[in-house]
Amino acid sequence: MTYSETIQFLYGLRLFGAKFGLENTFQLAALAGHPQNRLRFIHVAGTNGKGSTCAMLESIYRAAGQRVGLFTSPHLVSFRERIQVNRRWIGEDDVVRLVTELRQHCGTGITPVSNLILKNEKSADGDRRDACPTFFEFVTVMALKFFAEQHCDLVIWETGLGGRLDATNIVTPLASIITNIQFDHQQWLGDTLARIAAEKAGIIKPGVPVITATDEPEALKVIEETARKQSSPLVMVDGRDAALRRPDSAARCPYLSLAGEHQQWNAALALATVEVLQNRIPVAEEKIRAGLAGVNWPGRLQLVTRVSGQKILLDGAHNPAGAKVLREALGKNFPAARRTLVLGVLQDKDWQPICEILAPLAARIHTVPVASERSANPQELAEACRKINPSAEIAACPSLGDALDKSAGDEFVVITGSLYLVGEALERLGLSPAGGGERGLNEWTGASPALLRR
Repeated sequence: MTYSETIQFLYGLRLFGAKFGLENTFQLAALAGHPQNRLRFIHVAGTNGKGSTCAMLESIYRAAGQRVGLFTSPHLVSFRERIQVNRRWIGEDDVVRLVTELRQHCGTGITPVSNLILKNEKSADGDRRDACPTFFEFVTVMALKFFAEQHCDLVIWETGLGGRLDATNIVTPLASIITNIQFDHQQWLGDTLARIAAEKAGIIKPGVPVITATDEPEALKVIEETARKQSSPLVMVDGRDAALRRPDSAARCPYLSLAGEHQQWNAALALATVEVLQNRIPVAEEKIRAGLAGVNWPGRLQLVTRVSGQKILLDGAHNPAGAKVLREALGKNFPAARRTLVLGVLQDKDWQPICEILAPLAARIHTVPVASERSANPQELAEACRKINPSAEIAACPSLGDALDKSAGDEFVVITGSLYLVGEALERLGLSPAGGGERGLNEWTGASPALLRR
């Protein structure tokens, strides 16, 4: 197969949606030789901040001389972003090779995707024949196989959705991290913080330390109970710990390269995790500083200054909690700026509160579609913003490109609402290599919510 054909095969796996459970992933990993048994992991779950925390940990341990694998999702532009070793994307040749090898384990050979669909049709009694894993199950094992081949010393391992029944949960890590618990993906994870926390806490393994920055009492109670049942040491941190753990610092983690007060919480989590694992993976103080100073995580309060002098802030604030973080960052770092907001949100997100939080912050608002079949209607977004901020100049645009053209003369532009939109912006602004239309691989159709809570 060519790389393009391989990507098309992965697109085909999306047709099987998302099945919550570990059986398929365990079976495929077994056929691949149990690569997870040859690796060490830090497993990261939570509502917001997972990617940033993963990026910090990867940078710290790489600075310390470790060979570090990084598995995250979704990707902003290229599928290859999901699987990295020492922050180098997996190569196209390796993608082709690994997909070809794992397809054989699935019993599909190189048959067309249409044949796979037939193999997954319902049997006479209504049960689904799971002849092939889903996209995320397949990619999870693909990453494990690659990291084992690359002889990674440590893998920073981000959950996809939830935790308990997420495909990534077939590993037993050195430490488990739960960044925080907020409302997101309620249709799959539950409509209370306690239910959401129960799914995230599913990554806690017997005797494995767990570190969390969760401060919602309802959610924290669930995490505490789960840790106690699993005899897992629990470490609770808050943003102040980023400074308290560095008493010689005049400011809170002044060497942290990522912007935003919320990143102090993520840094506190990363620092606490490093301390918990010092006996197993020692890291010197200067390496910790170097790692935090050099961490890079695009699309999160990423400020771009164009040749014209225009400033563009890119931030994937895709839920109300993320929108609040963005609002705080704008008020603190850009209080005097006359802002133009370019907003695109997925329909299945809680977009009304996002509009309520962000619309008052801008003098001009351009609502746009996200390049996704799940995109919210820009007209509906515009109407919601208009109700909140009737004095703003608000227009629904047919595309991000059109919104960028309309705001070309504006001093300060904020592009937000979805990581998918941020990925498209990075591509359009020439800040990321073209992904060849790979952003669509982020799309999936979930299973019945009842299956998740079984």
